[in-house]
Amino acid sequence: MRAPVYVTLFLWVLNDAAAHQFTEEEMASTRQRIRSMFYHAYNSYLDNAFPYDELRPLTCDGQDTWGSFSLTLIDALDTLLVLGNQTEFQRVASLLQDTIDFDTDVNASVFETNIRGTKKQSVWWGGLLSAHLLSGRAGMELEPGWPCSGPLLRMAEDAARKLLPAFQTATGMPYGTVNLLKGVSPTETSVTCTAGVGTFILEFATLSRLTGDATFENVARRALRALWKTKSDIGLVGNHIDVQSQKWVAQDAGIGAGVDSYFEYLVKGAIMLQDEELLHMFLEYDRAIQNYTRFDDWYLWVQMHKGTVSMPVFQSLEAFWPGLQSLLGNLDSAVRTFQNYYSVWRQFGGLPEFYSIPQGSTVDKREGYPLRPELIESAMYLFRATGDHTYLQLGLDALESIERIARTPCGYATIKDVRDHQLDNRMESFFLAETVKYLYLLFDPDHFLHGGRASGDSSWEAGGEGGQCVLGAGGFVFNTEAHPLDPAALYCCSQHSRDHQELRDLLFSLSQTSGDIALRAGEKRKTPPPLSCPVQPFRARLSLLGQVFTDRS
Repeated sequence: MRAPVYVTLFLWVLNDAAAHQFTEEEMASTRQRIRSMFYHAYNSYLDNAFPYDELRPLTCDGQDTWGSFSLTLIDALDTLLVLGNQTEFQRVASLLQDTIDFDTDVNASVFETNIRGTKKQSVWWGGLLSAHLLSGRAGMELEPGWPCSGPLLRMAEDAARKLLPAFQTATGMPYGTVNLLKGVSPTETSVTCTAGVGTFILEFATLSRLTGDATFENVARRALRALWKTKSDIGLVGNHIDVQSQKWVAQDAGIGAGVDSYFEYLVKGAIMLQDEELLHMFLEYDRAIQNYTRFDDWYLWVQMHKGTVSMPVFQSLEAFWPGLQSLLGNLDSAVRTFQNYYSVWRQFGGLPEFYSIPQGSTVDKREGYPLRPELIESAMYLFRATGDHTYLQLGLDALESIERIARTPCGYATIKDVRDHQLDNRMESFFLAETVKYLYLLFDPDHFLHGGRASGDSSWEAGGEGGQCVLGAGGFVFNTEAHPLDPAALYCCSQHSRDHQELRDLLFSLSQTSGDIALRAGEKRKTPPPLSCPVQPFRARLSLLGQVFTDRS
């Protein structure tokens, strides 16, 4: 049973928001304002901060925060294409191919490098994978067989291999940090956050299925299964775990910081990979989350073994949850929770990092808003699910708040305190990768990432050997840093891999059969050479005694 709520929470009613219906002209005008926001930030970074990782918008200079990988440029790459700028996408993609080197003596967050492509080095290759999959639409020159090959894919694979030593633990759950040149330090702590264990399956499975190397997906699944076994008797997981001993170090259970993207990847992994195991895991967790952490459509933090409330706070990172619920069809609950979160936004003009639900105020030393995307992300999903223009109103509120409060002559600054709108001298790269992207997609329901198409443009593209795969037709899945991944590409490349293996097996079997007839006594069988014939859909092949014919023969 749920514990009693400490305060009466007022139901927020969307008066003017519910009444206003946006016209196509208003939508187009808002998209143009969002483009202007992006280019003000992007050009400020290029002019004042590149090649540093991030822009410092108050002093108009740059700083390295995660190893000097030009992080903002990588994170912004696919946003350029979302906005339709193929020319700049091509320039930046070529620049990255020529300049990025992962053989660097730098300690990288395994979790962050994975999701971004280097959001601190591990995020690196999530962005690279996305850029690789969007290269065809961006008009770049493609290798034969794309998307199963390509320079950006090789870069992503190189980056991912640098992370693999972190998974060499007794449990298969990875260390939190790895040196890109030297591997895991002997003094590295074995304690990491839950999300740092469970946020790999999207990128690692994508990489495995594009390249045909199952290593990446296998280590991600092993980590997920090991983490699943550590849940408490009431079905919850904590916040930080020892990856060697499997003992929970921080036992607060919730949906926010340190845990959030673990749940996100179970749902999105289930969708992208059509994986029942991942869906089962999430649904079991969700049952416990609803039973023990949900209070009047807020989600609190509780003790993972007892279910007693430990922190009655809302964290801004939790604002992704309504969008995640919408992907599973739980719209009633998603809408009510979104209304709670939006009420906090309207109170401050942004979401503080921590908000005390009983007191209705910010939490000491957690008053900032670094221009995070999560509430806008949920608005995008809910608008797609419901068509309710309430969510467009949130988008317009967010656009105007950021412009009014955070804009500087050199980009957009983190809000240090939402109560008085003091600014901090930092523009994190996720502002361009996520916040602006989700905001733009909210106001562009016909965008190709939603499965729509602009007038005169094809809504899909051909790929794979012989161009026999249909790619980019919709169904994109966003990783936790808003980098879109195309499930069709995974199917295309893994299908070619299966066909190629079937053909190898068949030819080997036939060569053994026909060879037995001709073998003389004492003659040794020769090892058949590796096949090098073109890979084509297996249904298009005929095979007779080891000789291959195609339907074009």
